[in-house]
Amino acid sequence: MIYWRLFLASVWLANGLFAKILNLVPRHQEIVARISGSEHAFLFTKLIGVGEILMALWILTVIKPRFCAAVQIGLILIMNGIEFYLASDLLLWGKFNLLFAFLFVTLIAWKEF
Repeated sequence: MIYWRLFLASVWLANGLFAKILNLVPRHQEIVARISGSEHAFLFTKLIGVGEILMALWILTVIKPRFCAAVQIGLILIMNGIEFYLASDLLLWGKFNLLFAFLFVTLIAWKEF
C-alpha cells in the first residue's frame, strides 16, 4: 500500500511543484488564465500548486485516507470538468483529458474504498 501512496503523492507533487510552482509546464498557467482571467493567473496558479503539494503531504500522512480520497476525486472531477468546457484546446490530450481523469478517479476509488 505504501507504493500506491507514494505514486499518488508523486502525481500531486509533480503537478503542484514542477508544473505550477516552478512553471515547467507553462500551459497550466494559460489554463488558469483562460478560466479566471489573466490578471490573477500567476497568483492563482501558484496557489493551486501549493494546494497540490499539500494534497501530496496529506496522502503521505495517511490521516483520514478515505476522506482524502473523496476530496481528491471531487477536486479532480471539478478541475477537469471546468477545463473540459473552458480550455480543452490547452489540455495535453484535449477533450480526452476527461477520460483520463475518470480513469484516475476510478483507480483512487478502487484503491481507497
